[in-house]
This record gives sequence, C-alpha cells and structure tokens, in this order.
Amino acid sequence: MENTSVRLDPPAAPPRRTGRRIVAAVLAALLTLTLGAGAVGWYYSGELLVPYSGEPQFRDTVLASTTATVTLEDTENSRQPGTFTLVWPGGAARVGEITRRSGEQVERQLVDGVPVPVGTRVRFDNDVFNGDPKQALGLDFSTVSVASELGPMPAWLVRPEPARDTGLWVVQVHGRGASRDETLRVVPALRKLGLASLSVTYRNDKGAPISPDGLYHLGDSEWRDAEEAVRFALGNGARRVVLFGYSMGGAIIGQLLARSPLAGQVAAVVLDAPVLSWRKTLDWQASERGLPQFLTPIAEVVSRWRSGIDFDRLELIERPPATKPPTLLIHGAADGTVPVQASRDLAEQARRLGWPLEYQEVPGADHVAAWNLNPAAYEQRISGFLSRTLALPPS
Repeated sequence: MENTSVRLDPPAAPPRRTGRRIVAAVLAALLTLTLGAGAVGWYYSGELLVPYSGEPQFRDTVLASTTATVTLEDTENSRQPGTFTLVWPGGAARVGEITRRSGEQVERQLVDGVPVPVGTRVRFDNDVFNGDPKQALGLDFSTVSVASELGPMPAWLVRPEPARDTGLWVVQVHGRGASRDETLRVVPALRKLGLASLSVTYRNDKGAPISPDGLYHLGDSEWRDAEEAVRFALGNGARRVVLFGYSMGGAIIGQLLARSPLAGQVAAVVLDAPVLSWRKTLDWQASERGLPQFLTPIAEVVSRWRSGIDFDRLELIERPPATKPPTLLIHGAADGTVPVQASRDLAEQARRLGWPLEYQEVPGADHVAAWNLNPAAYEQRISGFLSRTLALPPS
C-alpha cells in the first residue's frame, strides 16, 4: 500500500485591503468634513461680506386694521415695544406702542399712515423716517458729494439755523446693509443743539462706488470713506467734528480713530450698538442661528482669504485707538444682532484703556432700536452728553 501524505498549506493571507479601506474611509470622511465646513464657511462669509441685493423679507402678517390700530400675529418683531415703521410692497405706516396683546395677536397704535390691508405681509423697520431730510422731516438740506479714493460719495447735509450755528459738524455713519435713512432719527435733536449733520455713504452703498472686490470689509477699508467725510466737513466750515456711528458704523469709526491722521480733529463720539469685536459678533450670531461655534473661525479664515480683512485689527478692546475722544456708548440689552456683552466689556475696561466713556444700556431694546423704544429719553441722553462735552450754549 502506497504511503501518501497530504500536505496542508496554511491558508493564504487575505488581501491587505481592510486597513487601506479604513484609511480611505477616514480620509474621505475628513475630506467631506473639510469640504462641508469650508462650504459653510464660504456661505457664512458671504452672509457677512456680500452686500445684500435681494428682495426684502416680509415676515409678519396683518390680521386686522383700523384708522387707529393695527393687529398682527404675535411674533418677536410685533411685540417689540416702541415706535417702528411697517413696510410692505408699495406702502408704509408708522406704528407705536402696543395697546393690547391677547392669545396670538398683538394690537398696536397706528401713528401715521393709512390702514394696512388685512392679510398684508409686512416687515418692521427701525428707520422710522424714510426718504431725504425734506421728505421725512421737513428740513432743508443739501446733497453734497464727498470725494474718495473710489469716486464721489453722496451725503446729506442739514445745517442748523444760522443764529445757532456752533461750527460743529456731526458725521453720521450708518450700519451694514442700512442706509442714510438710519441717521434721520437724531437729525432734529442735533440741529436744535446748533450742530450740522452730515449723513454719509460709503463703498457699496446705493449711489456710492462699489469696492474693487465688491465686498464689505467690515470697517477695515470703509474707514477711509468716513475719513474723507471728516475732511469734507473741515474743508467746508466745520471747526470741530463729532462722529456718530450705528452698528458697523461704529467699527468704521473705531478704525478711523486708530488709523486716520484726522483723528485728532474729532471732539466727541457717539456709538449706537457698535460692532466692537467681529469675532464676538460672529460667535453670537452663530449661537443665535444654532450653528456650532467652531465654524466661526472657519468663516473668519474664509473671509480673510476672500477680502484680506485683518480681524485682529478690528478687535477694539485688544487694539484700542491711540486717539480716544469722549465717547457715549449706547446699546440695547435685547440686541439679537450684535452682542451687548462687547459693549459691557469696553465700558468695564474704559478706565484701564484711558478712554473717557459713558455707557448707557437700554433694557428691552433690540439692535439699533434704543431710539425707537423711547425717542425722548434717547435724544435727551445724546443732547446732554454733547452739551457737556462740547460746552454748547443752552438751547
């Protein structure tokens, strides 16, 4: 019998693909995450930098309307205390205080305008006065042209009565995505003090030149347009200048004080809900939108890449201007756009920074809505501050 032996070879090793697959899967996941984060960063940076050119959004609905009142759905907008303008396609009306709130409805005073048709979709506008100073306030004014490195920038100039002219001009700088209309609320109070009001535009505004890249620079370049407005004022009769900035207008003024040789000509500053830190603002807005805060540094990197913005320079507490005129800082405690905490931080650090600063926080006021909440108190605060600081004659 033949002796045969069977040789059992060990099983062949499986192809070494599992580890490669894991590495490939991890790389794919990281690439997807990176691309996803980059896409979010690009979108978020676009929200920040690209001037809005679309149709306005009308979020609130009119449920009933009379010659004295307007009833709307109960929303965050409709239950804001104060005076606002309701705007809808083809119309506008001014509404005042809430007269009744029940169930899911809010009834407000109709201060000015025709009854709003039932079912109309409207939006709330802080800019109670719309149009030029003559249309909105009945005040004579001049449309002037401020020369800039990009071309002429239109501005409204409202002079005080000749008998009250103090030789002081207020250069008013509106916020991001807003217009000169935002500045009209305080023009009568400034005029009463004997101050000329120059409501300016800057690059990417309607009627003003577009920036070379078509993007906002969040104050990092717009300050040069405001600087030219100061130069215009000084060249046309102003002996001293006051700067008044709203929201991003505050960031623009901060950079003007830090970087302009004309900063020494500024006698006083008023800031309403200013952007003092874009990083804190980005974090705040991310939290308000339910986005994770780790995305905001990505948005900053993308924004820096797209526009060349120096975000470090725009941190006003960490990089305060050398020139620090007496400043009135006003911020609404209910601001849902720019964090009030940044203004609190500056107020707390003002003494250490050598910055003569008065801080007024307004409970219940949303973004740039302190005037809307109580116009008389707002104007009294500004008038008192400017009268003391500038040694103005009694009005």
